[in-house]
Amino acid sequence: MSSKSSHRQSKKRRYVAWTAAGAAVLAGAGLAAQNSLAAPTAWPAAKVYTGRAFDTCTAPSLSAMKAWNTGFYGAAAVYIGGRNRGCSQPNLTASWVKSVSSLGWKLVPLYVGAQPPCQTGSSPEVINASTAASQGAADGADAVAKAAALGMKPGSALYLDVEAYDTTNTDCNNAVLTYIRAWHKALGAKQYRSGFYGFSSSSAKAVATATDRTNLPGNLWYAKWDKINTTTTDWPYDPKLYTGHHRAHQYMVNSKETRGGHTINVDRNAWDAPVAIVG
Repeated sequence: MSSKSSHRQSKKRRYVAWTAAGAAVLAGAGLAAQNSLAAPTAWPAAKVYTGRAFDTCTAPSLSAMKAWNTGFYGAAAVYIGGRNRGCSQPNLTASWVKSVSSLGWKLVPLYVGAQPPCQTGSSPEVINASTAASQGAADGADAVAKAAALGMKPGSALYLDVEAYDTTNTDCNNAVLTYIRAWHKALGAKQYRSGFYGFSSSSAKAVATATDRTNLPGNLWYAKWDKINTTTTDWPYDPKLYTGHHRAHQYMVNSKETRGGHTINVDRNAWDAPVAIVG
C-alpha cells in the first residue's frame, strides 16, 4: 500500500485522514458464513497466516522475493486488479504466484475498487449512489476472475481497498456500504472470502461501526500508523468484532528496506487473517 503509487494520497494527507476523526464503537453481530474459518463443508477451508506481512505497489521480481525470504516477513500483499490500481504489474502472473508460494510466501490479494463519491482525491472509478450495488457486484465478479486467473483458488480471501473519505456524509457513507455489501456477495457466490482494507478513522471505521452487520466483509485490515506490530492492543473498535483470525493492521508506511541486494519501499503489517489459497 505504498503511498508513492498514483492512486494513493500523499503520506501526509493519509495521516491527516485517519487521525481527523475518532472511532465510534458500536456492537456487532457474528460474521457471515462465507467469512467464517469454519465455513460450510462445501467451502474450502480458510488458509490463515499469522505474522508480519509487507505490501508494495508493484509486485517484486521473483529474485527479490527469493532474497527477501529471510523469515522477517512471511506474507506479501499484491494488487490483483481494480480500475483504480495505481501500478503496472509486470511480475504478477500465475507463474510468479506459484513460484513465490513454493518458496513459502503467503499472498494477500488486494483489489482497488471504486472509491467514495466524497473522496478527497480523484479516481478513474467512483461509486455512484444510484448504481453502487451493480458496481459492487461487477467489481466483485472481476476480483474473483482476476484472482482465479492468477491461480488463487476458491476459499481464498480477497481484500477490497477503499481509501479515506468523510464518513459523516450520510449519503456518501450509505453508497460506500452498499457497494461493499454487493462486492462481498459477489465473492461469496464463487466461494471466495471477503476482506476489507481501509483507514482506522474513516473507511475501515465505516465497516467496523456499521449498525447493520449484514453482508459486510468478515476480515478487516485497518491502517493505523502507530508503528506497533499488533492486531489487538491498538484495535480501535468493539473488541468482540473480527476475533479468531480475522484482523490485520498496517502499522508503518514507506519503509525503505534492503535484503539480499534488493531494495523495496514497503508498508509493514501485522497479520492474523486468511490469505490466498494457491496450489
